Amino acid sequence: MSVPNIPLVFEQLASDGSARRGQVTTARGTFQTPVFMPVGTRGAVIHLDATDYEQLGLEVVLANTYHLLARPGTEVVEALGGLHGFSGWDGHFLTDSGGFQIMSLGRRPGGANEPGRRPGGANEPGRRPGGANEPSGRDSSAHDAKSKVDDEGVTFRSTYDGSQMRLTPEDAVDAQRRLGSDIQMALDICPELPAPPDEVREATERTHLWAARAAAAMDVARRDGTASGQALFGICQGGIDPGLRRGSAETLASIGFDGYGIGGLSVGESRSEMGPALQAATDVLPAGRPRYLMGVGDPARIVDAVAAGVDMFDCVLPSRLGRHGTALTPQGRINIRNVRFARDATPLDTREERADGRPRPGARFSRGYLRHLMSVNEPTASRILTLHNIAFLNDLVADARAAIEAGGFDRFREQVNEVWG
Repeated sequence: MSVPNIPLVFEQLASDGSARRGQVTTARGTFQTPVFMPVGTRGAVIHLDATDYEQLGLEVVLANTYHLLARPGTEVVEALGGLHGFSGWDGHFLTDSGGFQIMSLGRRPGGANEPGRRPGGANEPGRRPGGANEPSGRDSSAHDAKSKVDDEGVTFRSTYDGSQMRLTPEDAVDAQRRLGSDIQMALDICPELPAPPDEVREATERTHLWAARAAAAMDVARRDGTASGQALFGICQGGIDPGLRRGSAETLASIGFDGYGIGGLSVGESRSEMGPALQAATDVLPAGRPRYLMGVGDPARIVDAVAAGVDMFDCVLPSRLGRHGTALTPQGRINIRNVRFARDATPLDTREERADGRPRPGARFSRGYLRHLMSVNEPTASRILTLHNIAFLNDLVADARAAIEAGGFDRFREQVNEVWG
């Protein structure tokens, strides 16, 4: 597919309070918002492939740059047509920048300062500290010896072979350019919560420095034609401090991005703590750009965030739960391994077909059958549950879109919270 070099455009189609129903147009096409994006860590959502994405009606899938960088390498993916040619998926790919994996996979077990969020990752193989890549500026002691942060970037060890690598904001842009994602994220720092205020403030300030450098690197790549059609999102940080969040959003807006991620939430804070911090960011972020709350897949938090004006979500939750025998249902979570389902002939999902006419993956198989498959470690069960869980969240955001259009989002949110709140 030929991808022209056009900017990302967000169009608001309806609103209900701060909740908004929109459409994002990229060089590749369009997708509807609010949208849920499943996480395909190594180029595929575990147990699924591009055919499944099409049958589920997915519009955006998130890929994990850190793992693809290590295996098979960004050069291999680029040579095989980028993520789209590599995976056979013509829909949208969003790639994260790498901060979370670099920190979380190299953190000190039990450390008080373990960072906390987001799939992603990027760096060219073989980049090591020394020479032009030697760390400079302030030295952060908040991370262990496996990941060391300074103003220029981060030095870390690969979780695969222990080799030392170096990542800068410019490297992250270049790695995601090679992967050919439709939306890439600027490199940021995300401390796990709770964290000392000074640590959160330092991470936020450094994120701003890196965001400006990522934007400059993308400008260069666009001018020389190597990032044709790619959008770049900046990431707002600030922990649960509404003042820091507002300031971070203002700083990122002044730099100017195609869209804005909101990182560093749902990393240990309570739902009541998350709300004011999120609202402080969405109150300031440009209304004409999509807003992406990173790492959130819980239905109650999704509808809370939609109410605050968020458009995009990603999480490993539906596939991770599916692999371990847990299903998301209109009645809440159920553990299909429970003995009470041994003779249960009821389908996992008893609702009618989905609004888009596609069949519900959980409507065909009984709970007793799925329990049997899980009990004998048959991978088919994990696949079915993963399909079901992703369809459930895809339907949730579709229902949110419909509720906003009908002016009934508050009631829809109440109904979701009656089960998931």
